[in-house]
Formats: sequence, structure tokens, C-alpha cells
Amino acid sequence: MIAAADLGLLDGFERALLNGRLRMAYQPKVSLVDGSLKRVEALVRWDDPKLGAVPPSRFVPLAEKYGLIDPLTQWGLRTTLRQWLTWRDAGLDTCLAFNISALSLDQLDFPDLVERMCRALAVPTERLVLELTEGATQPLVKLMDTLTRFRIKGIGLAIDDFGIGYSSLMQLRQLPFTEVKIDRFFVDDAPSSNESAVVVRTIIDLAHGLGLTVTGEGIETVEQLRLLRDMGCDVAQGYLISKALPPGELASWYKGWQARWPSLIDDRPAIAPKPRGRTARPAPAAAPSHS
Repeated sequence: MIAAADLGLLDGFERALLNGRLRMAYQPKVSLVDGSLKRVEALVRWDDPKLGAVPPSRFVPLAEKYGLIDPLTQWGLRTTLRQWLTWRDAGLDTCLAFNISALSLDQLDFPDLVERMCRALAVPTERLVLELTEGATQPLVKLMDTLTRFRIKGIGLAIDDFGIGYSSLMQLRQLPFTEVKIDRFFVDDAPSSNESAVVVRTIIDLAHGLGLTVTGEGIETVEQLRLLRDMGCDVAQGYLISKALPPGELASWYKGWQARWPSLIDDRPAIAPKPRGRTARPAPAAAPSHS
């Protein structure tokens, strides 16, 4: 039975999905080495005539709860793959990141479905990374075969919001991820908090030790960008780079970004916050010799 509080929102969302009133926006991710565009993250947007802009945090859980997550995923992925073709034909070469629900992985043929969608549109599977939230990694351990099949097909896997969920270091080692995304909670105050800076550096070193790429999420200031760059983070994402864009604006954004990049970095290393540890005690005096 559908809860009364969900009924109106669910009805509006289902109508939007069936009638083509959803849209995709794309947030750029750039290399922290040279500022080049690495990939774009595809994000579903729903603008309802009565409710206004409805955030994914409201409608995605409903889609998962009431059996609409699969049609939403298939529509979003197909739309994103077609958009990649448009960008490619216009001379804009990039890769794609797409969020999927852990519920979709319950379908044993889901990796085959994604591969068929890529082949049908002639999009190389190597251009696609699927993102999963860290909170979902507990059951994902039981779906190792499904995740491994994605990797065999050349599709990348990213663990989102790393650092605040439930995954253990053992799970990170066991699961076939190719990328770790550091949660914005740590990135936000890394330039001013030694504790956050230590966490960020540790995640970067750990991920690199496991052969994974690292993306810093939620970068909004030059100080954050420079600090993560100095720490060796690979990719940056956040409002400092760009908000999520309509597909037709990506090319013009990239041209402007390439002009901005040199002014955002310089040769001076970012200054990490000083440790706030205890004041060192003086060494004890040597004991008198009795010889």
C-alpha cells in the first residue's frame, strides 16, 4: 500500500517519466594534473509544474520503493549514451559517469543490458563509469559476480561518498572498483582542519596503493582545489569547476574553463593546516652516571 505522503509525489514522478518530462544535466570532472575534461557525471532532473524543481533525494527513493528504478535507470542511461554521441560528433571527447541503484544489481542480466545499450549506440564501454554509494557496499559484497562482470566488459565502477558510509577497508580491497570519490564532508574543511586533511590524504594514498583513481567531490574554493592537487588527487568535481550543465552548454563551458585553469593554480604548494597535537614535552634529563 502506498503511503499517503508518497502518493502525490509518486504519481507526478511516474507521469514525468512516462511523458518525457525528465531531463539530464551533466557536471564536469577535470584532471588535477592539467585541468583537462576527464568525464561528466549524468544527473537526473525533474521540474514539476506544481512542485517546482524536485531533488533526486526525494524521487529516487520513491522510484526504488515502488518499482520505478529500472525504467528510470534505463531511460537515463540511454539518454546519456545518446548525448555522448552528440558530443563526439561535435568534436568534444569525454567519458561518462552514471549513478545506479544497488537494487538494479539484483538483476543478473543487468551488466549484459548495459553492454547491449552501449553496443546499440556504438559507445565504447570503456567510456562509461557506474557510480554506487558507499552505503550500498554491504550488500554489494554479495554481488561480487555481477560487479566483476561489469569490469570484464570494460565498464568502470566508482564508490561514491567514500569516508562516511559503511564500507570497510577489506571490502574496498575485495570489490572490483576502479575509482574512489572522497565525500565533500572531508573536502569542505580540509584546508583548515588537520583532521580532515589527514583523512583526505589517507584516502588518496590508500586508493592509489590499491591502483584506484581518486576524485575529490564538492570542491568550491581555490584553496580546496590546490590542496587536493598537491596531495596527488587525480580528479576534481564541484561548483568551483562547474555546476551541472544542460548538454548544449558543455562545449562553451570547457572553452572558458581552459582559459580559467592557469589562474586557479600556481607553483606555490597549498599550505596544509598545522597539526593541533599536544605540545611536545621536554626530554627527561639523563640519569647521573655512577661509573
